[in-house]
Amino acid sequence: MSERKLKLALSVYGVGGPGHHSLWKDPRIPKNASIDIDWYIARAKQAEAALFDALFIVDSQFINATYPAHYLNRLEPLTLLSAVATHTKHLGLIGTASSTYNSPFNLARRFGSLDQISHGRAGWNVVTSFDTGTSRNYGLEEHLDYATRYGRALEAVQVIRGLWDSYEDDAFVADVENDLFLDPTKLHALNHRGENFRVDGPLNLSRSPQGQPVIFQAGISEEGKTLAGEVAEGIYAPGEDFESAVEYYADVKGRLAAHGRHWDDLVILVGATPVIASTDAEAHDRAREIYESDNDFDRKLAAFGRGFGAYDFSQHDLDAPFPDVAALADKGGRTRSQAIIERAREEKLTLRQVVEESAQYKPSPFIGSAQTVADTIEKWFLGRAADGLNLRARTPDDIDSFTEEVLPILQKRGLFRTEYEAETLRGNLGLKVPENRYAVDTDASALVEA
Repeated sequence: MSERKLKLALSVYGVGGPGHHSLWKDPRIPKNASIDIDWYIARAKQAEAALFDALFIVDSQFINATYPAHYLNRLEPLTLLSAVATHTKHLGLIGTASSTYNSPFNLARRFGSLDQISHGRAGWNVVTSFDTGTSRNYGLEEHLDYATRYGRALEAVQVIRGLWDSYEDDAFVADVENDLFLDPTKLHALNHRGENFRVDGPLNLSRSPQGQPVIFQAGISEEGKTLAGEVAEGIYAPGEDFESAVEYYADVKGRLAAHGRHWDDLVILVGATPVIASTDAEAHDRAREIYESDNDFDRKLAAFGRGFGAYDFSQHDLDAPFPDVAALADKGGRTRSQAIIERAREEKLTLRQVVEESAQYKPSPFIGSAQTVADTIEKWFLGRAADGLNLRARTPDDIDSFTEEVLPILQKRGLFRTEYEAETLRGNLGLKVPENRYAVDTDASALVEA
């Protein structure tokens, strides 16, 4: 393994995601940014010029009129990233797709195609679908419960990885003289029979230079961390404060050994929205201004309902005790929702108090002058709170501020690369290329026979 270096991903929210609902009003943001492929390509080129590891595209498949502007009108991630792939060379391309509402074969083929188009730069952010309303867009009356969704996610990843191994790397001999395009002994059907899926295979697509797309995942629940320990190669982690981030980092990485994995087999990126100014005081003033631009109670009330299956809390008396919505938590964002319910019950809070507390101003650790932000990043990186950051940049100018002011400090300290190490996402993240399971079996058989 080479010397440990900071990893950076860039998330873009077009006209404004959670916590930045009013971004569409900023004159620097085109009103159609979320569906403008040229805007995404330009952001990807910014990230690649700054030597970032990846561009990360979030997604969901349910909306109502209260959702953030970006959610209301945005491109499908793999279509978007396939276009971006043709305008970049090194930048990883990570798309979000639900294991609950997609078939494994379809996901394997789509992400495998992106991996081939990009010459080995694809990543899959595995989600189990936070929005309960998604079920009704797929012909189902009920959203699957939490445990079922995570069990399905684990099996889906296992099936998809099996499909990605359908061809051994030397399967296509293309021997004109002997009229042999494919060595049929190097093609393998999966024949999976599981609790959630029956998939024969094989997949009609070969492996890319990085072997398989990189598996990313996010989750703070016990099920989420268990899934991460078993299959994730990248994690999008909460980053509210240093102490809790260190605890989360050690917890998740500590689960790897049980699955025969090492600490370096998983890269943990904490979410960060840096605000940079000439002085720390100016940066904090700006961060507060950004918060106040979205500090509307009705909007916060609507956004609060998303964690409970897009439930409409406006039907309740705001100053009455917090309503009994425990039955909604298991189908939505269970971990946070249950914590909210428990606290409201213990402290006898009203609905208004709970909403205001949940959306109160909490300044990011990554606010200040360029020097202060660089110092904070160094502390988190060397202190094993993170292997890197998933930057949620509001505007192109914010990307420039970070890359032109903060990154040179980190590079001077030897914490961030000065050139790309590889042309694949795995190579730049320092992750090993997974061996094809069938080639490994063949090698093992040969040794036994020998």
